[in-house]
Amino acid sequence: MNQEKLFEYIQQSKADIFERWLVTMNDIETGRIKSVVSEQVYVNVSSNFVNVVLSNAFRSLNEFSNELEDIVEKVVKLGWPLGYLTQGLRELGHVVVEGYLNEGSSNKEAHSEIFYHFDKWLSPVYNKIVEQYSSSWENTVMLQKVALQELSAPLIPVFDKITVMPLVGTIDTERARKIMENLLQGVVKHRSEVVLIDITGVPVVDTMVAHHIIQAAEAVRLVGAKCLLVGIRPEIAQTIVNLGINLNELITKNSLKKGIEFALEMTNRQIIDMESGE
Repeated sequence: MNQEKLFEYIQQSKADIFERWLVTMNDIETGRIKSVVSEQVYVNVSSNFVNVVLSNAFRSLNEFSNELEDIVEKVVKLGWPLGYLTQGLRELGHVVVEGYLNEGSSNKEAHSEIFYHFDKWLSPVYNKIVEQYSSSWENTVMLQKVALQELSAPLIPVFDKITVMPLVGTIDTERARKIMENLLQGVVKHRSEVVLIDITGVPVVDTMVAHHIIQAAEAVRLVGAKCLLVGIRPEIAQTIVNLGINLNELITKNSLKKGIEFALEMTNRQIIDMESGE
């Protein structure tokens, strides 16, 4: 019976509980969150979170697991910390308890029993939130990693039979593997005869990076295409010479523009300037 009274209080006081919860959360986990989202977004997400928990008080966790999962996934996508949910759940429990105590509708013994059951119900909800947040976060990170890998080694067709792979940033073994994979797949897919690897955005070319590039060029040759290395800046050229790296098997150009012009010649084409009006 006492449990039913607490549930009745929660359902009748949702709006008041939420307003008091917002106040308690202001100095806890909301500073960084509010700096990147609007007040309206914060209030809407918070309202959904609190409403899902309060509306399902004392129900089996399985009955509203999907609703809880949707809230957690939204929080992860927004980049909010786990502490917003865990601390938020704790503070929600405190607000409910304090509010019910202020009602003064039961004796101390009855209160203790009610709060014991309420806390016992909150514990698996807390654990479920942590579990779902971790799972959703790992999935998000994995998807981002895949997307970044795809973006880190794109193969772009610029002319018929000519494709360009612009590289930006450092090249490690994992990325080198992706470069090789994308090159070979792209050459076949686009029926390329000439592939330009543009290293303008690669800050350092050491022996390992050069080795990976040479391997990629050799792999391209084996599938019937030719490879040009373009974007070799003066400092990169000096480094290559100082390290004694042999790029004799590679055609090199100092800019993408010159590389494309040479690639057109290799495919029996050229760029012709045409005066206006002729």
